[in-house]
Amino acid sequence: MIRLATIGTSTITSQFVAALPQVPGIRLAGVFSRDSVRAAATAKGLGAAESWSELEAMLASTDVDAVYVASPNVVHYAQCRAALDAGKHVFVEKPAVVTVAEFEDLLGLARDRRVILFEGMRSAYDPGMDLVRHLLPEVGTIRRISFEYCQRSSRYDRVLAGQPVNIFDPAMAGGALNDLGVYCVSALVDLFGEPSRVAAAKVTVASGADGAGSALATYADCVAELAYSKITASDRPSQVEGELGTLTIDKIAEPTRIGLRLGSAPVQEHVVEKPAGNLAYEVERFVRLVAAGADPAPDQQRTLMTLRTMERIRTAADRL
Repeated sequence: MIRLATIGTSTITSQFVAALPQVPGIRLAGVFSRDSVRAAATAKGLGAAESWSELEAMLASTDVDAVYVASPNVVHYAQCRAALDAGKHVFVEKPAVVTVAEFEDLLGLARDRRVILFEGMRSAYDPGMDLVRHLLPEVGTIRRISFEYCQRSSRYDRVLAGQPVNIFDPAMAGGALNDLGVYCVSALVDLFGEPSRVAAAKVTVASGADGAGSALATYADCVAELAYSKITASDRPSQVEGELGTLTIDKIAEPTRIGLRLGSAPVQEHVVEKPAGNLAYEVERFVRLVAAGADPAPDQQRTLMTLRTMERIRTAADRL
């Protein structure tokens, strides 16, 4: 049984903990927050037996095997490093860290300590994405890809009012690319590998963070458009266009309805039946890595490719 402690008290932590009972072999051991009152209250609300307000104390606990990191992006690296150094397995929310160099350093430490470092990219383990992979050959030679995730944040109103918001704070590694665009980038490199060239543009909001952005990724025989936003909303699906047909994906972060049109034939609709939300699938993968000794290299390579591509997008956008 993997005994897991959490870092972070946001909504995603509650959603993650709610998924744990769906997966055999893992349970919640306790909660960490720098605020002792918040730590105790969160632990009580989540049904955890322990709470800590000192990170060192949590990492020293013999009742903790693994740590779930869902704190602000900018502190992922330091907290993951401390956990790995203490010999704990680490499950870190996307984006794992801010830079490629940080992730490569963590990978080296994980190998030295013989523990697992895993990024929680929920879409990569969703059965809907498995279906996308299965159907891709049907469309023939792929020429155009369009992945999109645009969802207006309710917290953007606070930015407009001049209030500080972590997810829109560049000092906290907030912004649209890190929060939503990462799903588009991860799916792109997972399905098609790293692009040869990248061009990009962004919309900067009052806080200094990217509120929206677009990227054009070029491959030898196709192009890919990525669109992401936290200040506007869109219901447009993502698409993969081939010479024989087109694959349509309703939600790139959680594919549920996938349509396949071959030539002028009617669209073949595929609906993936699954529980509400898709966090349990990434938890299952983490348990296999930790308890069953599965090879984490493919997962970690996808994270590296994602981070490298995101760095190229930022560089290209900053040039404009």
